[in-house]
Amino acid sequence: MSSSSSEESANPSPPAAAPAAAGAAAAWPRRRCRDVFWLVVFLLHLLVFGGALAVTGLNRFGQADRFNIDRFTNLTAAPPRLAGSPEPAVAVAQAPPPPSLEAEEVTPKSELTESYWRYYGAAGAVGSVLAWAWLGAAAGRKDGGRVVMRAAVHGLTAYLAVVSVLCFWGKHFFWGVAFAVGGALHFLYVMSVLDRFPFTMLVLQKAVRMVWELPDVMRIAYAFVLVMLCWMALWSFGVSGILAFHIPNGGQWWALLIFSVSLFWTGAVLSNTVHVIVSGMVFLVLIHGGQAAASMPPKPLLKSLQYAVTTSFGSICYGSLFTAAIRTLRWEIRGIRSKIGNNECLLCCVDFLFHIVETLVRFFNKYAYVQIAINGQSFNHSARDAWELFQSTGIEALVAYDCSGAVLLMSTILGGLITGTCTGVWAYFKQSDKAIMVGSTSMLMGMILVGVTVVVVESAVTSIYICYAEDPHLLQRWDPEFFDQMSEALHQRLQYRSARARQILNSRLDQLPNTSNI
Repeated sequence: MSSSSSEESANPSPPAAAPAAAGAAAAWPRRRCRDVFWLVVFLLHLLVFGGALAVTGLNRFGQADRFNIDRFTNLTAAPPRLAGSPEPAVAVAQAPPPPSLEAEEVTPKSELTESYWRYYGAAGAVGSVLAWAWLGAAAGRKDGGRVVMRAAVHGLTAYLAVVSVLCFWGKHFFWGVAFAVGGALHFLYVMSVLDRFPFTMLVLQKAVRMVWELPDVMRIAYAFVLVMLCWMALWSFGVSGILAFHIPNGGQWWALLIFSVSLFWTGAVLSNTVHVIVSGMVFLVLIHGGQAAASMPPKPLLKSLQYAVTTSFGSICYGSLFTAAIRTLRWEIRGIRSKIGNNECLLCCVDFLFHIVETLVRFFNKYAYVQIAINGQSFNHSARDAWELFQSTGIEALVAYDCSGAVLLMSTILGGLITGTCTGVWAYFKQSDKAIMVGSTSMLMGMILVGVTVVVVESAVTSIYICYAEDPHLLQRWDPEFFDQMSEALHQRLQYRSARARQILNSRLDQLPNTSNI
């Protein structure tokens, strides 16, 4: 008996460690891999496009047509001779040109990969500086939300006008008109949602404050910018080979379009991975009442990163294909719908489009990434749960009224325009015929790099809405004043919707024929 009691007293650690292990397991439950099919598709896409980019880049790196790909374009093939046509005249023998001149004609400097790769190197540098500067200006100070909003709203319209003028000056009239129309549409959109900006400013300021209190998530964003740069190095290497490789009948534009879609999807996947990581951190902070709370699970950032790049990565790949396009279309339709007035015919057409987009939003929305971070569900399941949560609690009225996503998109587009302008102007003075190709693809690179850092603030916004819908007391404990402001705004929006619904119902009843005398 004495020996057994001494052994128990000598080894007290297992019973004490059991509750801690149970608590850790409860805080981080085991998860299954979701949307595996889309994970496989994305990885195969990286392998296929990565190999194609390496081949097209190496084909003209240091040597023209290293892999003899030019033969597939039939540029040098002689036209077929028709039956009965005379034999071609025998050419007079001439001395072959000197080897040095022949080499210069076959492999001119402007036809090599490295001649265009330098432009994309500059684009990557400018985009990275803009991305890090944006995150430092936005999340590095408590009033960053005000700075971001003013720069995005006022700067984008002016810069679109500047780019339009540059395109007209370079005699690219199509692009000049396109950027001018884009600037006009942006100005009209800003005017249509001007009354929503005070509430948007409030939400952005609180989201920036949340990120400012979590410096670790800013480091994650910086790290993912470096990861994106590594892929862009390969992508720009291959695209430079395409620019140096003459493809007839507009083939270069089609090739650039295909590879640009690939880059957009890859960039969206990385951005949304950051979205899931930051959303998981923000939700944990609000649930436990602070990062330093005793109830916080151990190593929350590493666990969020682990889930995002393993079990939830397939869902991120799937959602990244569709959410950006659907969300942008929804913003535009909402802005037009709010300013139509009493034009019943136009309102009917816009409502038809609006209901189609709303149906798509039910299954593809950015709030799904918060649910993925919290519960580890599939993308469609998470999107549907988030939207039903908003509908049942009325928070959807606030989500629709908020323009923070549109403002952050303006910042992303502005960063891309600055990047594209810098490289496009440089290319114009060196090789003017390729300036538009270089400028447009560089603009995409800049947008993706800035978007990786912008998503940090956007994920804080989405997490705030999900937490407010799940349990409003979480927001009240974090910031009581902000909770009161959100509650007041929600009350006003619900009242506005009720009044508008009564007005539409009364107008339709007035149009019905009077049946009292029948």
